[in-house]
Amino acid sequence: MSLSSLKGAVRHLIAMVLVVAFPASMWAQEAQTAPSQTAPSQTSGSSQASLPQAPTPHQRFEMTNYSKPRGYFPNPLAPYTMRQIASPDLTNSPKLDQLMREGKIYLSMDDAVTLALENNLDIAIQRYNFGIADTDVLRAKSGANQILGVSFGVVQNTPGGGVGGLNGTVGSGPGGTSAAAGGIGSGTAGFSGSTEGLGTQITSFDPIISGTLQFDHAHSVATNVFSGAPILSQGSTTGNFSYQQGFQSGTNVLVGFNNSRIGSNSTFNTYSPSLNSSFQFKLTQHLLQGFGFVPNDRLIRITKNNREITDVAFRLQIITTVDQIENLYWNLVFAYENVRVAHESLAFAQKTLSDNQKQVQIGSLAPIEVVRAQNTVAADQQTLIQAETNLDLQQLLMKNALSRTLQDPALASAEVIPTTTMALPDQEPVTPTEDLINEALQHRAELVESRIDLTNRDLSNKAIKNDLLPSLDLFAYYGGSGLGGTQNPLNLTANGCTGGFGCSPSPVPPVGYTDTLNQLVNSTASDKGMGVTLSIPIRNRQAQALSVRSQLEYRQAQMRLQQVENQVRIEVRNAQFAVTQNRAAVQSAQAAVELAKQSLDAEQKKFNLGASTSTLVLQNESGLATAESNLVSAMAAYEKAEVELDRATGLLIEHAGIDMGDAEKGEVTHAPKIPFVAPRAGVQPATPQQ
Repeated sequence: MSLSSLKGAVRHLIAMVLVVAFPASMWAQEAQTAPSQTAPSQTSGSSQASLPQAPTPHQRFEMTNYSKPRGYFPNPLAPYTMRQIASPDLTNSPKLDQLMREGKIYLSMDDAVTLALENNLDIAIQRYNFGIADTDVLRAKSGANQILGVSFGVVQNTPGGGVGGLNGTVGSGPGGTSAAAGGIGSGTAGFSGSTEGLGTQITSFDPIISGTLQFDHAHSVATNVFSGAPILSQGSTTGNFSYQQGFQSGTNVLVGFNNSRIGSNSTFNTYSPSLNSSFQFKLTQHLLQGFGFVPNDRLIRITKNNREITDVAFRLQIITTVDQIENLYWNLVFAYENVRVAHESLAFAQKTLSDNQKQVQIGSLAPIEVVRAQNTVAADQQTLIQAETNLDLQQLLMKNALSRTLQDPALASAEVIPTTTMALPDQEPVTPTEDLINEALQHRAELVESRIDLTNRDLSNKAIKNDLLPSLDLFAYYGGSGLGGTQNPLNLTANGCTGGFGCSPSPVPPVGYTDTLNQLVNSTASDKGMGVTLSIPIRNRQAQALSVRSQLEYRQAQMRLQQVENQVRIEVRNAQFAVTQNRAAVQSAQAAVELAKQSLDAEQKKFNLGASTSTLVLQNESGLATAESNLVSAMAAYEKAEVELDRATGLLIEHAGIDMGDAEKGEVTHAPKIPFVAPRAGVQPATPQQ
């Protein structure tokens, strides 16, 4: 085969590859750019920008399993092109519009939880951790030597958030509750995890195919008079191929296949052009360091465990956010009741002022009583303004927590009307404290995270222990080489054979490329053998340090787990105590309201008979307002204590009737059912209560 014919065949091969690859790449490009072709119409000119645009429809969050790689079919270039992730959906779910009537949002507790699952930005941000954890799994399956990691912390950046419970003070501050995190962090937060995932270097589990195709033509000045020409010319074509892959057992495979075609005007070459081929299959097995599945698939196991932690962290996010929403809801109910009490107090003070002014005019009352009544009216007006502004703020915080954007003027100005109110059950369910603690130890997400984290650290300890060993590798290989081509005519001439009578035209028979390849496997020029490679690090200080540190971190994590369990026990007991105490506080506040009503009624009767003064009447009316406000505050504290008990036991999701599948998708198909609430008197619910 001549050099020109070989080059022609290579050109045809390259042309065919381009013909196949070019349409495939165009298809991939069209698939990626198709969704964005409509974008220029929105910004192509000022005339188009001024046209009204239809609102973007709300889209469900797509749960994609990114732990599976893209295949070669139907697009062979898919593994080598970037996946396009959809832009985040910043629109509100349709349910928010369904709850709005005549510029007001009629919101039940169930509706509030539903909207939080669909729209709350804290939850929406946490959803992306599913895909991030999947990519870590996919990366570990390829044989990566490092874990990028996923943030398992709870997102609490939506204004008005903050976990309620024991630290919450009803109606105090902008959010109405303290922003304390409820006590316990997730996993082993605050402790170093630098040794997690460390260990023996892992060979790529993804096969790596390498190839080289090279054309070369070189000229050089001859240094030997027997070379046959003053200027030596050599043209070569090289085609090399290699395949390399590692396995989780600590086995590595390397296959090399090299080919070259060399044509030269030198008389020393037997063949011109000559065909050279070589082949080698090499198998290497780690015997000490890197032996077995534990050190080689540790990152796959750890990332899969981290993916499980992501599910647990999302559950913790739902618990935290629902806890926030329920506390915000009770703050809103308290704000409405506080405004009602302030209105009633102001109305009574204004009526008393009007009556006093009439009595002063007829001379039956001293003018100082009018001044006292005016002072009471001014104080009640200030209290009402404070209550109304706090109500506006609570409505804003609620709308912000239940929506992704407040750019819609109708939504921004809408009044939020709570349609459920606080209810005190006739009989408090009695559950033994130990039963509640056992429920918490089984269901608290923080404990589940810590236990999975301990499993990961145990895997790392085993891998780092293996890394203490010397490196001992057993290898075996088989290979061969082949040589072929056509007799060099210059070599014949140099030996006195000019092609005349009595001279053999080809003393060396030609060897084709097929025969050259046969030489690789028929032991004509075989190369085979086996051996071991030993590498012993003297003193081995780095591995020793990592080994000790990993064990210390594991013991530290064990202590942290025990600490979290102790905190859970205390939280459950405190939450149960708080329910009992707040129930008693509600009953006491109810009695105080009844006493204040009777006292005010008695004082008014005495005033009508002339046996009392308006000042005493106003004082009793102020006492009634204070008692009613205390009752509302006690009721809200009781409801928050119930929520805190559900959070402390880890059963908030189950008791709220939340479907985690709906929460992950951000589309609620099974409406939650929150216990311990009842419809507000005189308010029509936005949706029928089940």
